[in-house]
Amino acid sequence: MNLDLTLVLLMLVAAIVMFVINRPRMDAVALLVMVAMPFTGIITMNEALAGFADPSIILIAALFVIGEGLVRTGVARRLGDWLDARAGGSENRLLILLMAAVGGLGSLMSSTAVVAIFIPVVLRISQNRGMSPSRLMMPLSFSALISGMLTLVATAPNLVVNAELIRQGAQGFGFFSFTPFGLPLLALGIVYMLFARGLLTSKAGLPAPADRRRRGAARAAARRARAASSTFRSHRRARRARAARRPKATARPRNRRSDRR
Repeated sequence: MNLDLTLVLLMLVAAIVMFVINRPRMDAVALLVMVAMPFTGIITMNEALAGFADPSIILIAALFVIGEGLVRTGVARRLGDWLDARAGGSENRLLILLMAAVGGLGSLMSSTAVVAIFIPVVLRISQNRGMSPSRLMMPLSFSALISGMLTLVATAPNLVVNAELIRQGAQGFGFFSFTPFGLPLLALGIVYMLFARGLLTSKAGLPAPADRRRRGAARAAARRARAASSTFRSHRRARRARAARRPKATARPRNRRSDRR
């Protein structure tokens, strides 16, 4: 094992440790490794920065920007409300609409970003319906994974393989080259989850908003009752203390004239 390989392995282990402890942030760790490699002489500065000239890197970064924009503008929240309203009282319809929406959105951006967007949506729907989040989290994960097979930009490996094919002089993939394979798999995944969801827990993991409001009102009433009882007891003790400090009244002498009468 030569010195260069040892340095690369040490930096790789250090990066993994920092990723695990999340100190510092992941983007800062990646930049630190990229800067440290040229200083060790393993690669040149031009080789370290060559990745930023790849269109795939810029496209992946742009997809993350789009995902963050969807969250901050409230599109994800409105989409969750629309799914809940369109599904009505049918859980099957909700599952089909959720997986179709995740698959469609995941075909245009990173599946990781799609999952990050739809997790609060799924939690919101679960709270509104009083159902266990696991009955929707598993279909969310399945559809997000399958969405990477729908288009060229759905996942980073597609872009990397396409860029390498073009670099080698071969013909690259088209935007919808993966769609004939991905759509049947997405439909099969929806059918599978319709039957397999019976294996997931049906107990409500999160209380509905109405139940939470009732429980909150009951707890507030109990706190008020305890406070009132404590106040009453303190007032009663204060009255007893004042009564104990008062001098005892002497007995009034009898009226002798009335006794004679």
